[in-house]
Formats: sequence, C-alpha cells, structure tokens
Amino acid sequence: MSMARSHCFRPGAIFRQQCSECGEGRVFEGGFRMNERCPVCGVKFERGPGYFTGAMYFSYALGIPLIAAGVLLGKLLVVRSWPLHWILAAVWIVTLPLVPAVFRYSRVLFIHFDRYFDPEGAGD
Repeated sequence: MSMARSHCFRPGAIFRQQCSECGEGRVFEGGFRMNERCPVCGVKFERGPGYFTGAMYFSYALGIPLIAAGVLLGKLLVVRSWPLHWILAAVWIVTLPLVPAVFRYSRVLFIHFDRYFDPEGAGD
C-alpha cells in the first residue's frame, strides 16, 4: 500500500466507521467497545494514554449544533408559544438517544483527522 493512499482522507470510511489506514476494518466491535487494532491491516487505533481526550472536541462540535438547531427550529417554527425551558427540555429528550452515535462518530472522526495530520504519530 502506498503512503499517499494509506493516509488520504476518506469520508466514506468515516461514515461507515472504518479504519483510517485501510478503509475496510471496523473501528468498533459493537456498542461502545472499540477494537484495539484494525482487524484488516492491524493498525493500533489508540496511540497512547488519554489519546481520545481530543475526541471530546469533536463530540462537542457534533452535539452543540444539533442542540442549537433544535432550539432554533423549536422556537421559530414549531412551537412559538412554548417557553424556552420547555423547548430545551424537548430538544434534550430528542437528542439524548443520539449520544451513542455522537460518541462513536467523534472517536472515528478524531482517529481519521489525527492520522491525516500526523500519520507517523506515537503508538504505531
């Protein structure tokens, strides 16, 4: 596999939650359990202790726009007569089931961005 191919940015692999190197192996075994290494190419996903702390920023970047859009749509279009705290409660009730997806995608996005910008990082 050439260096140019192994570190290219693959939106499809992100969407399918697959390896940043080969684009085939699954990052998650199931639920919240991650594979330690890619089952296809063997690359180690977690490069060191505290590695996924950076994924919290991606989680924030995914979650806040969802909540803000829900509040804006709720207040401006759907239920103008409701007080803001009712709309916030309704948005949180709708958003909470999305937390597992946001968790998974934030980790996958972080792996892909980290490997793209620092392909020779620690732990390989």
